[in-house]
Amino acid sequence: MSLLTTSAGASIAEAADATGVSAHTLRYYERAGLMLQPVDRTSSTHRRYSDGDLAWIRFLTRLRWTGMPIATMRRYTELVREGDTTIAERRRLLVEHREAVRRRLEEVTMSLAAIDHKIDIYDKEITAS
Repeated sequence: MSLLTTSAGASIAEAADATGVSAHTLRYYERAGLMLQPVDRTSSTHRRYSDGDLAWIRFLTRLRWTGMPIATMRRYTELVREGDTTIAERRRLLVEHREAVRRRLEEVTMSLAAIDHKIDIYDKEITAS
């Protein structure tokens, strides 16, 4: 099933809506060298995003949400462009990032437990008064 409204591709506004990022972010991803290939343009130079572009943007967005630095995202993108000979290195980058995300998740979970504990203390104080 196609994600696009027309066979000509999605406009930047449609792509922003479909991916949940701003048009500014889409332009930034292009300038930062994060797109796998140049985004198609109409004769009037308006961007037209393919289904593949949108899927890639969603993946990039997930990497950013999990704290992957732009430089690492750029390196990963370069490796994807280079083809199947880079699969092991791409995997290594993702495994390293996954471990960093897991460490941060553990830290956030511990912090949340401390906050919950403090809220419980306040709830008991309020109930006792």
